[in-house]
Amino acid sequence: MNPIVAYFSKPILKVSLIFAAVAGIAAFLFFLALYLLGIPPLGSGHIFDAGIYIILVASACWYYRRKYGNGFLHLWEGLTMGYFITMVAAMINGWLIYLFVSYVDYSVFTEYIQAGLAVLAEGRTTNTKYLTDKEYLDLYNSIKNNKPSILISNEITQRLLVMIIPILVISLIFRKQDYGVFQNKS
Repeated sequence: MNPIVAYFSKPILKVSLIFAAVAGIAAFLFFLALYLLGIPPLGSGHIFDAGIYIILVASACWYYRRKYGNGFLHLWEGLTMGYFITMVAAMINGWLIYLFVSYVDYSVFTEYIQAGLAVLAEGRTTNTKYLTDKEYLDLYNSIKNNKPSILISNEITQRLLVMIIPILVISLIFRKQDYGVFQNKS
């Protein structure tokens, strides 16, 4: 048990876990705010929670660089923190949304499926014209028969795809290295 505890005592992991938990809970609170305002919480407004992820990834990189890096942050540290925070936060948010949909209001999921089917039907003549009728019906039925557990994997996949460029940019902005050999000429 001690090696496991020792592994989780590394500063990069501790900072990332704390910021990921905050990001996941904040993204779920954004979901709840959309729900309470009557905006479809799994609709197009849901993508704006990426701003929460961006702010917290940038904050984590800044905090780690200031507190543990002595003013330095390697690119790999920024990338590691960014992707770890995004992945864990998306898992937390996905599970909280799943629990909300399963135990509080299933109509949110029904609305989500109906919106997906409507997008698929609208794009039938343009975006999915390469599909045969059988393939189209298979896709339609697979969306129609989804269970709420699909929300967890959708959340993780969507957040990781949306956050690729922001994490890279944040890591490059906060990157600062000591090039010791070239700077100390004494």
